[in-house]
Amino acid sequence: MENRSVSSESQMSSQIPGGSSKGGSSVSESIVRGRDALGATANAAANATGSDLQSLQSDLNRLKDTVSKFMSQAADEATKSARQVSANVAGRVGDVASDLAERGSAMASTATDQAKTFASELESMARRNPIGAMAGAVMVGILIGMLGRRS
Repeated sequence: MENRSVSSESQMSSQIPGGSSKGGSSVSESIVRGRDALGATANAAANATGSDLQSLQSDLNRLKDTVSKFMSQAADEATKSARQVSANVAGRVGDVASDLAERGSAMASTATDQAKTFASELESMARRNPIGAMAGAVMVGILIGMLGRRS
């Protein structure tokens, strides 16, 4: 290829008006120097571009690592928050359950007291009026007997 360019250069020098072989050689030398300078500039640009690409790749890798760490920390924080929320909900449910148990216990105690009061009232009424208590017991017995026959 250089042979062709040298022959092209000698043809150009012969075609330049007023050009001599001495003037042709300086033009050809200028063309060679220009071509060499252009090649060197292209090589330098290619090297700079390669360096820039490597720098960009390392920056992207660092960014990927940073995003990965951030996502990991965000997931950890979300897990901690979920645990705290579940612990708070469990505590509140436990408080409500114990409150309901206390209320149920109080209601059972009240019902027991009322049943004892009713039983003592029946007992005192039976002591005051024994014949009426016996008549009431007979009536309850008849009612239970009638209900037993139907089923």
